[in-house]
Amino acid sequence: MERSLKAILAVFIFLFGLSVTAQNPETVSIPAYILYADPEETGVDIDEKQGITNWSSDKVELQCYFYLPNTGNLEVSISASVSNESVIRLSLNNETRALTMTKTSGEETVNAGSFTIEKAGYHCLKLMGMSRKGPLFPTVGAFLISGQASAGVHFNTKPRRNAASVHLRYPFPEGTKVEWFYNEVAVPDGFDPVTTFYMANGFKRGYFGIQANSTTERRVIFSVWDSGQEAIDRSKVNDENRVKLLRKGDNVVANDFGNEGTGGHSHWVYPWKTGQTYRFLLHAKPEGGYTTYSGYFFLNDSKEWKLIASFRAPKDGNYPSNLYSFVENFWGSNGQRMRKALYGNQWIRTSEGEWKELTTAIFTHDPTGREERKDYGSGVENGGFYLFNGGFVPGTAKFGDQFIRSSSFKCPDIKMPEE
Repeated sequence: MERSLKAILAVFIFLFGLSVTAQNPETVSIPAYILYADPEETGVDIDEKQGITNWSSDKVELQCYFYLPNTGNLEVSISASVSNESVIRLSLNNETRALTMTKTSGEETVNAGSFTIEKAGYHCLKLMGMSRKGPLFPTVGAFLISGQASAGVHFNTKPRRNAASVHLRYPFPEGTKVEWFYNEVAVPDGFDPVTTFYMANGFKRGYFGIQANSTTERRVIFSVWDSGQEAIDRSKVNDENRVKLLRKGDNVVANDFGNEGTGGHSHWVYPWKTGQTYRFLLHAKPEGGYTTYSGYFFLNDSKEWKLIASFRAPKDGNYPSNLYSFVENFWGSNGQRMRKALYGNQWIRTSEGEWKELTTAIFTHDPTGREERKDYGSGVENGGFYLFNGGFVPGTAKFGDQFIRSSSFKCPDIKMPEE
């Protein structure tokens, strides 16, 4: 009987110990350099080494996103240094705390208390300045979380705050001589934050799409890569490896690009709008060891194709391969915002003049999508393919997923531009 009681007690202690460990895992530090400032990064700096610094604005909301797979209590603290007394507001879900921050001699931990997590999923800790007796609110180095709900927490660990770039590749039979590649893209209302590139007609040597550059400027962009291995500085590219501009449309700007490979860049400032469908047409003309690539953009108002540019690419002589589209957040300060595009009615026309519909797309993402960010996805919507990234919402696709849209069986009605 005694041995049985000891055995039962041992089991109880063992299970109780597991329970305590599960409910109170070790404290996790979430670096403040992954935060976002809303509506913009004004009156505050987000620094890779110091975190939140030079915080003077009481109009900016600082947002820290993370994924909690578990529910329960969440203990929250802030690691901060305070140069003058201030009051800040911390909120999580529907719970809000006002924290009085007194002057410190260095970085100290300020306890914000316990919060209740009722649903697994993405959550956002928010900070706002309320009042201060000096020029700045605290310098924040990290959020510290613990408790039952913190077990298995996932968050971005790197200073790069961009949403993951997401892509769709459109396979076609090997050996097909693709002379023309046609695609359509529409950006839904509300999914067009600045620093976004909605690329429609990508191919092995270049890319073609629309971009939101700022609150006042939007562009149609067509670029073709040089040959060679230079990744940064086009001035280092030999003439024999350089793409040459042959023609460009009215008011189109053409120059060099670098830092992602090098090549010939062209753009046309154009106020494209959400909710409208835009049409893109790529032409390829191989000649010996060269291929001339031309990008045409359809003007919805005048119902005509506008040449953006024609580039002659050396060490090529091939028809396009690796046809794809992507959505890219190219500047990380607003990487928390969701971007979305709808791609539809993909077609190619061969060198023999035969139209072929592309109804399959394969989803991929960049390295950021492997571990740091999981808020992205793709699928079929309204007869086409959608792509999204950002927003800190659950993902809808995995790397390599294949999607098939319905066939329209009606090739584009296009009067082909004369080359």
